[in-house]
Amino acid sequence: MSHALSIALAQINPVVGDVAGNVARIREARAEAARGGADLVVFPELTVSGYPPEDLVLKAAFLDAVEGAVDDLAADTADGGPAMLVGAPWRVEDGTCNAVLLLDRGAVAATRLKTHLPNYGVFDEARVFQAGPLPAPVPFRGILLGVMICEDMWYADVAEGLARQGAEILLVPNGSPFETDKAGVRQDRAAERVKATGLPLVYVNQVGGQDELVFDGASFALGGQGDLVVRLPAWRPAVTVLDWRRGLTGWMAEGPVADEPGREESIYQAMVLGLRDYVAKNGFPGVVLGLSGGIDSALAAAVAADALGRDKVWCVMMPSPYTSAESLEDAAAVAGLLGCRLDTIHIGPAMAAFDGMLAPSFAGHRPDITEENLQSRSRGLTLMALSNKFGPMVLSTGNKSEMSTGYATLYGDMCGGYAVLKDVYKTGVFAVCRWRNAHRPDGALGPDGPVMPERVITKPPSAELKPDQKDQDTLPPYDMLDGILACLIEGEMGVTETVAQGYREDVVRRVWRMLDRAEYKRRQAPPGVKITGRSFGRDRRYPITNGFTRSV
Repeated sequence: MSHALSIALAQINPVVGDVAGNVARIREARAEAARGGADLVVFPELTVSGYPPEDLVLKAAFLDAVEGAVDDLAADTADGGPAMLVGAPWRVEDGTCNAVLLLDRGAVAATRLKTHLPNYGVFDEARVFQAGPLPAPVPFRGILLGVMICEDMWYADVAEGLARQGAEILLVPNGSPFETDKAGVRQDRAAERVKATGLPLVYVNQVGGQDELVFDGASFALGGQGDLVVRLPAWRPAVTVLDWRRGLTGWMAEGPVADEPGREESIYQAMVLGLRDYVAKNGFPGVVLGLSGGIDSALAAAVAADALGRDKVWCVMMPSPYTSAESLEDAAAVAGLLGCRLDTIHIGPAMAAFDGMLAPSFAGHRPDITEENLQSRSRGLTLMALSNKFGPMVLSTGNKSEMSTGYATLYGDMCGGYAVLKDVYKTGVFAVCRWRNAHRPDGALGPDGPVMPERVITKPPSAELKPDQKDQDTLPPYDMLDGILACLIEGEMGVTETVAQGYREDVVRRVWRMLDRAEYKRRQAPPGVKITGRSFGRDRRYPITNGFTRSV
């Protein structure tokens, strides 16, 4: 029986499919843990393959590469250094499982398979993995370790089964995506498992962006009484060694507890990390975006500067005859505060060319939203031309309120490779802008101090596609609109339930119709960072062709 065990929590940023790169990251973290005297290094879920690997798991060549990498990592442990608990897709007799493997003394010493496969929201593991049986504890250096893979912690049966079989410490490798308020939910669920078993629990989450998902890290450990023993910082890789000692009341440890970021900081950091990893992991040299003088593009530019550095952010002002002098001044001020390049390309010639080209076909018809959309599409075409010629990815600047209601132009302002504000409602945009003007987040590459003039935040939002246009000529006030949308989207409420929250029925019905009709646009939108509990894309999958029109 052992009375001491040093466990390293390795919160790293893997890349899906980059097996060789992930092996290098694992080795680097193990070396750091070894310097701290660790006996065992616990890595996040599916670290070797990256998470989520999706249909890569269906490729035999990919599984061959993963298994070869695991063998190589196992051989590393013959050096007398710390053992490793690594995650990988793993072939078994009749399928492929989401597995955790104990690598120790030059070999794969134990394998445990994920029991509960999430099949909701952004998760579809049941599509590519086979569920494993309830696990038995893993013997390690005179201690029985209870290994639960991510979703297994959310169910009582796995932890209680491990406790009945003599497990002494629960280890939980995770790939848990960020969404607002989720960190507290994770810790609450972990506390339930601790309370039910009386066992301490070590929870290791990955960090980094993967397509529309972003992982916030914030790994932690709870003592056997549910006390918070350690919490790693959110939003950055970290390796922390935790020394456990067996006492009269069980295993105990003490470690550093990082501050928990607030709501606006977390949203901002999620956008920064999501964009940084999307650009870097896909090999783009930087981004180009339209800077209108409005709040959405100002926030997108600030996120880009903090994520990538000002030298990789190219802002383009594309005025039309309807662009105000105020907008020109504000765009220039934003670029100046950020230190980013700003070019001006007038779209008047494009508008005139389209008017002339379409005049015979439009004869006898008054100008309407068609001509407004041609302005937006001229801007989209301009940005795509710059991207094609010079290589930066077009960064879309639309927010969730616009995407919900269809207040966006296909092949216009929806143009882009990534939509960094896609899951942030307009009221959230205002709040996050005020936060960033007052704070420079840890790890930001952008400037100290304000990143946009106060006027950008306070002036009435406008698309400026016709004289004196304001967003709220078309949409309800944003505080009302966003409250209704949260009921309809995150709450999955009907009209009657939403009205009961204090909203006017005619406004709710109007918003519901806009939300329903805009599905075809959203299906063609670029990916963007998941922030809320119900983001557009894989998280919310409604049919485009939809004959169900009841809104009650």
